[in-house]
Amino acid sequence: MQFCSIFSGSSGNSLYVGTEKTKILVDAGLSGKKIQDGLSEINVNPQEIKGIVITHEHDDHIKSAGILSRRFNIPIYANTNTWEAMINSIGEIKEENIKVYNNYDAFEIGDITVIPYPIPHDAASPCGYSFIKGNKKISIATDIGHASKEVRDNIKDSDLILLESNHDVELLKVGPYPYYLKRRILSEHGHLSNEDAGKLIVDILNSRIKKIILGHLSKTNNYPELAYRTVLSVLEMYGIKEGKDIEIDIAHRDRVSRLQII
Repeated sequence: MQFCSIFSGSSGNSLYVGTEKTKILVDAGLSGKKIQDGLSEINVNPQEIKGIVITHEHDDHIKSAGILSRRFNIPIYANTNTWEAMINSIGEIKEENIKVYNNYDAFEIGDITVIPYPIPHDAASPCGYSFIKGNKKISIATDIGHASKEVRDNIKDSDLILLESNHDVELLKVGPYPYYLKRRILSEHGHLSNEDAGKLIVDILNSRIKKIILGHLSKTNNYPELAYRTVLSVLEMYGIKEGKDIEIDIAHRDRVSRLQII
């Protein structure tokens, strides 16, 4: 299986998961051109994308979903409540490309099994996803206000995880955001901090998990080196060594990250 963060951050999100036969986008929260250009950097033809899987209806996750669907005849997958929440924002979609799944039922796209699971975020029916092919599993857990049992249970047996490390709490508190927005981000249905990302890794770490990519970093309240160092410091408190016990990487907010193969 292949994984690549095309973009991951508070400015917009789009992720790629693929096998030799099946290529999937998770979210499309930037312009269609930027996502097309990002895919070309990893030699993926957007005409080969078999589905756009939506986590939730916020604009930084759906901005060009409709555009890409119309341009390349790509099905869009989302649960019932998410479809209802985003349908007026993405434009007209061909009926055959509207793929609605019930609640959090697993489904297939090509040779990939897609497993949605509930995440704690302030949206209609937000989902994290796990993608399984054979004995390989990739999981995505961003836009999570806290590390819920559902998040832990669904990502703990993955080979690779994209995990939110959105903000540094102190930077957020003293930063320029209005009070209501700071409260939202810090809430149980907001976003996961650097320190809490580190604690979650400690809690779920096992011999199967080989790599964790820190994603959805805030432009204003975080920066890559701070997220990386904060998570590493938490791991080191518990005797976990980066490079030996686990590999930690960063998903860039404004450019394509390294293509991962598991």
